[in-house]
Amino acid sequence: MAAPPSPNFHLLSDVASQLTSVPSQYVRRLSDRPDLAAVTAPGSAIPVIDLAGADGPDRHEVVAAVGMACQTAGFFLVKNHGISEEVMANMLNVSREFFRLSPFDRRVTYSDDPATNPRLSTSFNPAAEEVRCWRDYLRLPCHPLDDVLPMWPPNPPSFRPAAAEYAAGVRSLAHLLLGAISESLGLEKTFMERALGPLDQAVAVNYYPRCPQPELTCGLPEHKDFSVITVLLPDGVPGLQVRMRDGRWAAVEPAAGELVVNVGDQVEAISNGRYQSALHRAVVNNELERISVPMFFLPAMEAVVESPEELVDNEHPRLFKSFRFVEFHDKFWNGGLKIKSCLDLFKH
Repeated sequence: MAAPPSPNFHLLSDVASQLTSVPSQYVRRLSDRPDLAAVTAPGSAIPVIDLAGADGPDRHEVVAAVGMACQTAGFFLVKNHGISEEVMANMLNVSREFFRLSPFDRRVTYSDDPATNPRLSTSFNPAAEEVRCWRDYLRLPCHPLDDVLPMWPPNPPSFRPAAAEYAAGVRSLAHLLLGAISESLGLEKTFMERALGPLDQAVAVNYYPRCPQPELTCGLPEHKDFSVITVLLPDGVPGLQVRMRDGRWAAVEPAAGELVVNVGDQVEAISNGRYQSALHRAVVNNELERISVPMFFLPAMEAVVESPEELVDNEHPRLFKSFRFVEFHDKFWNGGLKIKSCLDLFKH
């Protein structure tokens, strides 16, 4: 377990409530600030997919809807996904409780090293950043669940059982979604998981405090996820925005009980660009704190990521070099979100 940081170190959550202006290390250049006024209101921009028929005679409709969403938006919402609202609410509750613990109780999991698991940290990767992000986060490994559970924070006491139940439910959902994505590409249902090895799973409990000048900073700048897919649990406070294919930014505001799913860079690589990961960002506000809980599904570190021959032809030449996921992982973390898509580094 990582040692507590020096006494003069502050997580953002330790000091945010005392601030009346944004400290200079969080102020972004004018060109990097999100234009909060130029965002499309939530609505039909983000597809909503009902998964109720995914294991029945209507599966082909679900598969087609998932494929269309991956192709046209890279983001979609899912309902009837098999995770109860009680389990989701418990996950959000223990997440809030964790960030309301005393600084000492929270900081025992703090580390500056991105390779540390579990890890409480701030921003994204402070060592690689010129400007910090307005967030703290707790990152936890989630698989194999029985092996990693003892590593999770012991407080609050309800954290481990609540988070474990949620993580197990989302893993089942991820299997369903990856099967549908594989089939929508004309591949076997099990293709993604066979090609990528035993999928790793990690969660980030993101905490975005209230911000006195939200127009000057952001929770996370625009970026693409390095995952296969990401499944995000929202808390109802607006903040997530996605860049649509036409260049507009759209607010992502799920209805109660819905989860947010987005395609990661690994699916873009495997699909040979047919499905593209989408730029997204987290903005902050001056009225409410915000919690979000993204669950990342990742290839095995030594897995080789490449498009299968079935997706390469004269009309679709191979776009990306084959790469080991560990190479991708290291470049992503060392980049500090300076590059909008790490996948660009692996193009032919």
